[in-house]
Amino acid sequence: MLSASKSRLLRPLTAQCAVRVASMSTMPREPHIADLWSPPELAAKNNVVDMSMQRLARHWDDSAWDEAAIRGAQKDHVCATWAPGNSLDAVPLITSAEGVWLHASDGRKFIDWTSQAICVNMGHSVPPAVMNAITHQLETAPHVYSGLGMVEMRSRLSALMSDLLPAELTGMLFPSSGGEANEAAIRIARRFTGKHKVMTQYRSYHGGSASTLGATGDTRRAFAESGVTGFVHILNSTPWQFNWAEDSEENAQRALAALEEQILLEGADTIAAIMLESVVGSGGVLVPHPSYMQGVRALCDMHNILYIADEVMVGFGRTGKFWAFQHYDGVVPDIVTSAKGLSSAYLPLSMVAMNSELHEWTRTNPIGWGSTYQAHPVALACAYECVKHMIKEDLHGNAQRMEAVIAECQDAIVAKHPSVRQARAIGMFGCLDLIGPDGKYFQSLARAPPHKAVVPYKKALMDEGVYCFFRPPLFHSAPPLVINEAELRDGFARVDRALDVLDEHLGF
Repeated sequence: MLSASKSRLLRPLTAQCAVRVASMSTMPREPHIADLWSPPELAAKNNVVDMSMQRLARHWDDSAWDEAAIRGAQKDHVCATWAPGNSLDAVPLITSAEGVWLHASDGRKFIDWTSQAICVNMGHSVPPAVMNAITHQLETAPHVYSGLGMVEMRSRLSALMSDLLPAELTGMLFPSSGGEANEAAIRIARRFTGKHKVMTQYRSYHGGSASTLGATGDTRRAFAESGVTGFVHILNSTPWQFNWAEDSEENAQRALAALEEQILLEGADTIAAIMLESVVGSGGVLVPHPSYMQGVRALCDMHNILYIADEVMVGFGRTGKFWAFQHYDGVVPDIVTSAKGLSSAYLPLSMVAMNSELHEWTRTNPIGWGSTYQAHPVALACAYECVKHMIKEDLHGNAQRMEAVIAECQDAIVAKHPSVRQARAIGMFGCLDLIGPDGKYFQSLARAPPHKAVVPYKKALMDEGVYCFFRPPLFHSAPPLVINEAELRDGFARVDRALDVLDEHLGF
């Protein structure tokens, strides 16, 4: 109960409130948002799909898929990647493969001159042990998400990788592609160091995601340049317009001096990592002088920067050593990424190896990267047997032995063809530099439309039965590591004849 005094004090306030309410009720009401907004009209489309067996019957009937049906589905539904979709209209329809050979639906036979995308290192005949491992894993535990459970093959492959790497490299991740591996490596470097910048070379390729295309130096980086930050590009130690110096050792030292100047100008305290391909792959099989790579490692140590070796293309024996960084005495990266040869591309898998300091840090800190298929059990089982097969059959040794044959054949081609300026080879990895009558690359390494000679030259290669990875003006020779000398010489003879066509169309 209110006292009489409090009741009297409240009366004026109550009266004031009543007056205000009365006056507000007579004021015009402001329009509410619901009065102003109306929902957009849906342009309705039919989202019901006839999934009857009658309509989908062709997918259970192999006889319905003749070449015309396959090509029709290709034209109507298949998308390409780095090139327009119509670039696939003339590619052969591959029906079978074995060893270093591919067979097309029209009866043509091709030598796989670049192991598809420098990845089918073991050739197209899958060893029985690999087939059995894949089947066994499918029958036991086809998929276990890597964040929730463990499978035997994840531990065994991690141990095998550690056994095959220098002792400092102990921690292993297994993404699905080389680009994913590099993405994870960049993430690790940035989170561990607290720094953002990553230095990479102009003549490089690191992957197709936004970050890895930002890291890429070649023309493909244009597809992701807007919105990607933190990547600083440096000139290669083997530029194509000039030499740092005539002497190779002095050339390496000048390139290193330029790199350190750039580090100092950027600020070493802003640079998380320097990421280099141990041998530049799609940029032209560029093999840096050992002094340069040793100097990069030393600069990283001096300035507290992590060193990432991108061995997506050149790991697992391609260059004649199991790891390409082993060509440079004393160089051990902080992080190594690889893919392609890990599973011979039979199943998608890549790897990230990190040193023990980084590995220990990940024990109590999240990397901040992951995917549904990281450490996929079936892919791990495949890779485990592939790596064992490579070692048992000494495939990196075969690459080393065949290097002399590649060099001999390439030298003969350089001497014969005016369109070939020079050649390089390391292990089972070679490249020809193609030029026009003016002595310059006939196709610019910068962003430019294809030269008119490219189409007839590609046709000549196909007519000769050479199935290859050709990025004008660079012509790569990187067949599967299982190739023998007779097959290797046969392949170069085919390339030689196709170059006659290029000479003609370039105007020599």
